[in-house]
Parts: sequence; C-alpha cells; structure tokens
Amino acid sequence: MLSVSVYYFAILREQRGLGQETLSTTAMTPAALYEELRLLHGFTLPSERVRAAINDTFVLSTTSLREGDRIVFIPPVAGG
Repeated sequence: MLSVSVYYFAILREQRGLGQETLSTTAMTPAALYEELRLLHGFTLPSERVRAAINDTFVLSTTSLREGDRIVFIPPVAGG
C-alpha cells in the first residue's frame, strides 16, 4: 500500500466534495488510481479525459506512483 496525497480541481472537486485528501492505495499508476477513485466517488469523467501530474510535473497515465507522491487530477478546461 502507498500513502499519497490527491488533489482535485473543477468538476472533480465538485463531485468529490473536497479539494484534497491523503489516502492509502494499491494503485501503481495515475490511471489505476483515477479508476479506483472514479468507481469509489462516482466521477463522471472517463480516465482518458483527465490529465495527471505527480509532484508538480505532468506525467503519462502509466507512470509509476511512489510513497508520498502528490497527485493532481486535472479535468478538461473550458474557457469563457
């Protein structure tokens, strides 16, 4: 199990009801973690529509997670 901090923005923040949480997970990649959270919290966006950053750097969805990572999930942005 890894302990990671997860940050949510925009619609993900609205659907989760908070902006940040620290959790334990068996997920080894951002894609796997997002899918775990999507099922748990009912996120409506599919994983291919969400970008991930680990420790302030955008990464591929297959990048390995490590203990203590800070993961940010960023949904598509609509401008106005």
